[in-house]
Amino acid sequence: MSHTSDEIASQPECWERAVSEAPRHAKALPAPGERVAVIGCGTSLFMAQAYARLREGIGHGITDAYPASEARLLRPYDRILALTRSGTTTEIISALEEAAEPARITTVTAVADSPATAKADEVICLDYADERSVVQTRFPTTELLLLRAHLGLPTDDALADVATALASPLPDELTGAEQITFLGADWSVGVAHEAALKVREAAAHWTESYSAMEYRHGPIAVARAGRAVWSLAPVASSLADRVGATGAYLRQGVLDPLAELVLAQRLAVRLAENAGRNPDRPEHLTRSVILGSQD
Repeated sequence: MSHTSDEIASQPECWERAVSEAPRHAKALPAPGERVAVIGCGTSLFMAQAYARLREGIGHGITDAYPASEARLLRPYDRILALTRSGTTTEIISALEEAAEPARITTVTAVADSPATAKADEVICLDYADERSVVQTRFPTTELLLLRAHLGLPTDDALADVATALASPLPDELTGAEQITFLGADWSVGVAHEAALKVREAAAHWTESYSAMEYRHGPIAVARAGRAVWSLAPVASSLADRVGATGAYLRQGVLDPLAELVLAQRLAVRLAENAGRNPDRPEHLTRSVILGSQD
């Protein structure tokens, strides 16, 4: 068993703790009506995108998600939410240094004492969800479930579905697929991007990810027999028919999108092991991207 597999399996406990502790973090997280910027890199960016759609979708206010390297934090925000597991990513630190006052900064991290926490007014430390592996699994899902709970959104389905995601067999059509495209809708688009990233990171496998409606506009051209399309949200029957006509395998998610992501994490580990790769320490990846002056 890899560290990654152990961390994937521990998500039910992490999620339950995040939901139970959400009220104690309420003052550190955006209040209804605040204008918010959410920044992250890689996995954290995709969680930022999902949260931004959720928050705006329930009418809590303007919520912009940015890659930290492209963040426009001189705009008049009330709060900046920085998502960073390590708290050491160069682009996060640089963005927070350039943020305009009087925006308050909240950093959500797994490491209490870091450069990113030093820049923050409030810190939410989810150290119990930190990982030994380079590839993130339980930290981002725990983080997003905490944010969903803070928004007052239901979490019961996610908590129930994660057990199913951990116990369900992985279909041969996915473990044997030459290529996999992940689709999402609304807030699950960010989750679809994360699912594709997990399989790329751990297994160096060919994956793509799109909004389900955008998938028709060109990307469907790569679908064919021996490849797979995995939608984290139900797709229109017309799109399902078009995918079927290509010969590709279609999985339409029946679980909460975060639980579907857990299933994709398991697939990433399986594909990595099948390829003789170490899912804990993929080649060319590090836990945190720290840039030098020449980068």
